[in-house]
Amino acid sequence: MEEKCRRRNNNQHQSGGTEGALLRCADLVLPYLRPAELAAISSTCKTLNHISETITSRRTFDVSRGFEDIAVPSINPVVGDLELYPYFLYTPVQTLELNPEYQQSWGSDTDTGLNSRMTDPFLFRVEGADGCECVRCDSGDSSCTCLDSDESLLTRECGPSCRCEMECGNRVTQGGVSVKLKIVKDERKGWGLYAAESIPKGKFVCEYAGELLATKEARRRQQTYDELAPSGHLSPALLVVKEHLPSGNACMRINIDATRVGNVARFINHSCDGGNTSLVIVRSSGALLPRICLFASRGIQENEELMFSYGDVRLRSNGQQCFCGSSSCAGFMPSEQT
Repeated sequence: MEEKCRRRNNNQHQSGGTEGALLRCADLVLPYLRPAELAAISSTCKTLNHISETITSRRTFDVSRGFEDIAVPSINPVVGDLELYPYFLYTPVQTLELNPEYQQSWGSDTDTGLNSRMTDPFLFRVEGADGCECVRCDSGDSSCTCLDSDESLLTRECGPSCRCEMECGNRVTQGGVSVKLKIVKDERKGWGLYAAESIPKGKFVCEYAGELLATKEARRRQQTYDELAPSGHLSPALLVVKEHLPSGNACMRINIDATRVGNVARFINHSCDGGNTSLVIVRSSGALLPRICLFASRGIQENEELMFSYGDVRLRSNGQQCFCGSSSCAGFMPSEQT
């Protein structure tokens, strides 16, 4: 970024002088700044203040940074709280562990073009795997080998080894968020994910996306998060899903950390009664890794908060208080030794 600004400053006499160069450099640099940095630089002059306000407005309008086809706005109704939007790096699908130096532009008028649909839902593919030969698969097509026999719960989809395209009716979880959602801040729980329209039972809501970690790294991060949690300056979103394999002798473990890099699912809060969404492990033909997807477990009304159970409660001395508000609330958030 510094080199880009230097080149543009050297050419400032060709288009608008110093102010023009400032505008061009600001458009390049400011979208990479965190909220506190953006607020600080906005106070230096009217030009930077105007650019900063525009960036903030765009960030508030769409927390997904243009990665989703439907914008996900943020709303903070808490009186006296000046935080307008939550800041994190966005990925709509699973990603490998990212370098701590990785940055992402957010708030520029060109972000949508840079970010939009940079999405392959499959991290790794199985070479030579068999898939269906259908041109387009539908629920009534009994010949498709990728369709679930139990239609009440989607656990299998077409994948990278199948002939069908993304428009296939058996790829419902692979196109990102397809329902209207919004992120709203609560005085006690912090940011949460809410329905911005009614969502029918069984409807796909979103994937739980973030950095896919090895178990050793997941345990290291969880220990760090536990140490930082009492300060109140961190909202960890490390999800650990364990699946017992059919043999009964082995357990598959998936570690997805959406704390620094994730998607809208990181804002779904815990409910002790199970909430209104369910986690489902979805496998696709030709994909090595399954994906963790969230579906509506019952009809969800507009403006209702989306929630799911984080797991069984195991009390510990530094456990976090639960504010789910359900009749079966245990008073503490689930926790375990990861």
